[in-house]
Amino acid sequence: MSAVRNVRWVGMIQITRISVQLLALLVLSRLLTPADFGLVAIVFAINNFALLLRDMGTASAIIQRDVLDEQTVLTAHWSNCCIGLGLSVILLAFAHVLEGVFKAPGLAPLVQLSALSFPFLSGSTVHQALLERASKFNTVARIEITALLTGFAVAVTAAFLGAGAYSLVLQTLTVAVLSGIQFWIASDMKMKWGWSSEHARGLWGYSGSLFGFNLVNYFSRNADTMIIGRMLGPAALGPYSLAYRVMLFPLQNLTFVATRALFPMMSRQQHSPKELGAMHLRLLSVISFFTAPMMAGLFVLREPFVDVALGDGWDTVAALILWLAPIGFIQSLVSAGGVVFQALGRTDLLFRLGVLSSVLHVAGFISGVHWGLMGVAAAYFVVTLVNSVISLGVLLHLMQQSVPRLLGAVLPAIAKSLIMATLLHFADIELQALQLPPLARLIGLSAGGAVIFLALTHIHLMPADRDVMRLFMKDA
Repeated sequence: MSAVRNVRWVGMIQITRISVQLLALLVLSRLLTPADFGLVAIVFAINNFALLLRDMGTASAIIQRDVLDEQTVLTAHWSNCCIGLGLSVILLAFAHVLEGVFKAPGLAPLVQLSALSFPFLSGSTVHQALLERASKFNTVARIEITALLTGFAVAVTAAFLGAGAYSLVLQTLTVAVLSGIQFWIASDMKMKWGWSSEHARGLWGYSGSLFGFNLVNYFSRNADTMIIGRMLGPAALGPYSLAYRVMLFPLQNLTFVATRALFPMMSRQQHSPKELGAMHLRLLSVISFFTAPMMAGLFVLREPFVDVALGDGWDTVAALILWLAPIGFIQSLVSAGGVVFQALGRTDLLFRLGVLSSVLHVAGFISGVHWGLMGVAAAYFVVTLVNSVISLGVLLHLMQQSVPRLLGAVLPAIAKSLIMATLLHFADIELQALQLPPLARLIGLSAGGAVIFLALTHIHLMPADRDVMRLFMKDA
């Protein structure tokens, strides 16, 4: 039940974050110019890379440690403080150089303003990790939601007063400062100086490999964008980028919520691989309950979805979703395995698998780009299948679990989703014959698909289905 509560609180944080992002887009798009958004997009791209460095993986190390002593906590904290100050100084010093590199007048002061957030982000990382280690996600949720809503209010107010692009940077700075201060106040950590080279080496043995994996994964995730942009040009990159976002957006959020909420509990089972494996298989069952019907529905309804969401002229997006929808489902299962490697302290193995995955993906993208966008998407699908077999095979070995148990965890959701997708496909043919508009087809078939999937679930209730039901029950 603690796991259910954790998922609920983290889910609330993520729902708030997504809602704020959508509201900010709707409101600020009417108060700011496209040029403002373009400048801030460059700032965020720079910041996203810097965020990989803000704690070098020490937060996960703090949560994962079976026994945590004060010296380790203090070493991690003051190391992060130095990293945060270092990142801030580098961005402040090189802001004008970055403005010249990107040929974007006005970028430098925005980068310098955003740089002020890193001391707060890095300096509060250990405080937040200690709260999550203790599964105090209700406190974490209160802090993050308060910061998100305040940041939104600051951005709207600043934009209304004519701050332009600064309003978006002020939003992120407000969230960083307010959440950082609240984490410091809420944490039980007693502040004093303490740093040990021995404890730093112990932390780096775990966090260094995790940092390496995150860095490799960052470039792997962006390799297709760079290759398409270089080989096929911006015109081809637009449809691919939109299709990729459609596929990735729900999966990133679902997997993020589940793994963040369960990581502290899985870490406490690090000396019992079988129990940890059983917990992870239940997690995969719950994830597949959501992602299998979601991706199956997107696969069948890709054409009316694109017509309604994007309008005319985006047929290529629908064709790309044909490949990316099954990729999305497979990746939702594979990406959830990262938390197991971290919980078991095998970040070294996670790093090696990340390097192998990156090599496979880059090779696939370079090979597929010769056949255009569809070649890249098809190559992405093939590489995803190969990578999933390798990653899940290693994962099952670590957890002392078998392939039949893995299939038993995910096949029920896959079977129900395939039945649902088949029925939706024939229903869509009939609705097209009646010449119903795309919006009516999308709404009607989406609702019908949900009813079909839930009806099949009711007929054949599995343990994972009960886990999902507990998420929506007040007394769970």
